[in-house]
Amino acid sequence: MTSLKHCPAPAKLNLFLHVNGRRPDGYHLLQTVFQMVDHGDSLDFTLRDDEQIVRVTELAGVPQECDLIIRAARLLQAEVQRRTGHLPRGVDIAINKVLPMGGGLGGGSSDAATTLMVLNHLWQAGLSRDELMAMGLPLGADIPFFIFGQTAFAEGVGEALQPVQAADCWYVVIEPGVEVPTAAIFSSEHLTRDTPPVIISDFSSYLENRNGLKEFGKNDLQQVATQLYPPVAEAVAWLAAYGDARMTGSGACVFCALASEAEAESVLKQVPAKWQAWKAKALHHHPLDAML
Repeated sequence: MTSLKHCPAPAKLNLFLHVNGRRPDGYHLLQTVFQMVDHGDSLDFTLRDDEQIVRVTELAGVPQECDLIIRAARLLQAEVQRRTGHLPRGVDIAINKVLPMGGGLGGGSSDAATTLMVLNHLWQAGLSRDELMAMGLPLGADIPFFIFGQTAFAEGVGEALQPVQAADCWYVVIEPGVEVPTAAIFSSEHLTRDTPPVIISDFSSYLENRNGLKEFGKNDLQQVATQLYPPVAEAVAWLAAYGDARMTGSGACVFCALASEAEAESVLKQVPAKWQAWKAKALHHHPLDAML
């Protein structure tokens, strides 16, 4: 096999996101539930006759050397060489970029995770799921989740993952048209950093007993993001008329859960034209999970 095309890199939503503290190195201690949805980027991989790794798609504002896709591919290529003594063939990588940057949807991390999974397969590298997760973590805290490949309760900086059940539902997601830099949110003096820790059974029990589709907990980053970026606040307020609307990740995208595709479609038709919006179904396993 020398190529794989249309490889999905799904978006993620943070069903809740609590900041429990801060480590001495400055990283924040988090608790969240990661939920994949069936909407995202897709990538094409074609092996080359040399050893170069090349992104053949231009991405505005993202030089190839800084792209997590390229960095992940080179990291895996070097690891394969270390294990076998041979540098595997290079690869051309094309990306159909759908997810917005600074949207809190994990787009760059998902792209990198897909790259690691697909190249591990194409190169017949034989790395395990846990090995790929460990390789991805230094590149981005969300990358291990996508390789983990299931709805997950996450702790630490987001790398300590346990599988968890979540609702089989549809989501409407609004892109408010602003890019929210993660660093600007986490460095804010107004960020709440002392939300009491929860345990996984708190989330599971709530899910079993909740009334309707009201989400568990809250997103501690939302208050800061909505103050700094009014379009995010406006999108939350608009979508709240249809459900428990909240921001995902550090923003800017806003979502709410609906019980059916028909309900999601109905809400989607009402979204003001100034916003990009889409509906998506909850995914309980990564589409590429069979590769691992």
